[in-house]
Amino acid sequence: MATGLSRRKALTGAAGIGLALPVLAACGGDDGGTTAQDDPAPSSPGSAGSSPSTPSGSASAPAASGFAAAADIPVGGGAVFPDEGVVVTQPTAGDFKGFDIQCTHSGCPVSEVTSTINCPCHGSKFALTDGAPESGPASEPLGSVELAVTDGQISRA
Repeated sequence: MATGLSRRKALTGAAGIGLALPVLAACGGDDGGTTAQDDPAPSSPGSAGSSPSTPSGSASAPAASGFAAAADIPVGGGAVFPDEGVVVTQPTAGDFKGFDIQCTHSGCPVSEVTSTINCPCHGSKFALTDGAPESGPASEPLGSVELAVTDGQISRA
């Protein structure tokens, strides 16, 4: 009587190992790829971590603290700054207005500024001058945000 491994058990075990090897190979070892440690973080002023409103090629003088350059806000339009939770408009030259990005209808963040501040969820549109609803289901104006413009930079007041 044989006391070793039966042929069936040997084949079943080999099949199990054969199926497990690709999985184990995917989990371990050096695949020659790079990791975050291999690639140093970019340090140039125009790198992905910089603000999109920061002008490239700035002079060596220190920039005023702010989240946007006044020159980047179009007259008769504006821009949405989701990280700041602010919409900045410039209804007339040199007149900057700040509003909360939360639509007063259902709390969706507004997403764009054309001749109005626009909410993508249900189509509400708000005035550039005072955030008042102009169309759509919103019936209350956007909340006001106090702004300061110093050395061409816009920040919360």
